[in-house]
Amino acid sequence: MHPELIALGSKEYVGLEAFDCPAVAEVTLTSDELTALCPMTGQPDLYEVKISYYPEGRCLESKSVKLYLASFRNEGVFCEDLAVRIKGDIVEALGIEDAVGVSVRLTQKSRGGISIAARA
Repeated sequence: MHPELIALGSKEYVGLEAFDCPAVAEVTLTSDELTALCPMTGQPDLYEVKISYYPEGRCLESKSVKLYLASFRNEGVFCEDLAVRIKGDIVEALGIEDAVGVSVRLTQKSRGGISIAARA
C-alpha cells in the first residue's frame, strides 16, 4: 500500500502522482476518455491518448492520470499544444531528467471529416 497516494481515495484531481518503480523497463498507458474544447469554436474534441515512458525510479499512478486527463474537459486547447503540455507534466511528475524517454500521442477523433494525431 502507498499511503502517499491521495488520488486512490479521491474523486477529484489532486495532481499527477508517482510511486517507486518496481523494476519495469517501460510503461504504457492508454485511454479514450480525454476530452477538451476547441479553443476557437468551443466544440468538444474527443481524443485517444497513449502515454509511454521509461521509468527512472518512479511510475505514474493510473487513477491520478485518469483524473488528470478529466481535468481538460472544459479547457480550450489545440491538439498539438495539449500533447506537449501532457508530456511536460508527466516529465515533471516523474522527475525524469531526459524527456526523450517520454512519449505522448494524441489522436483526435474525427470532427468535420478530419482527424488529427500529434506526438510529443
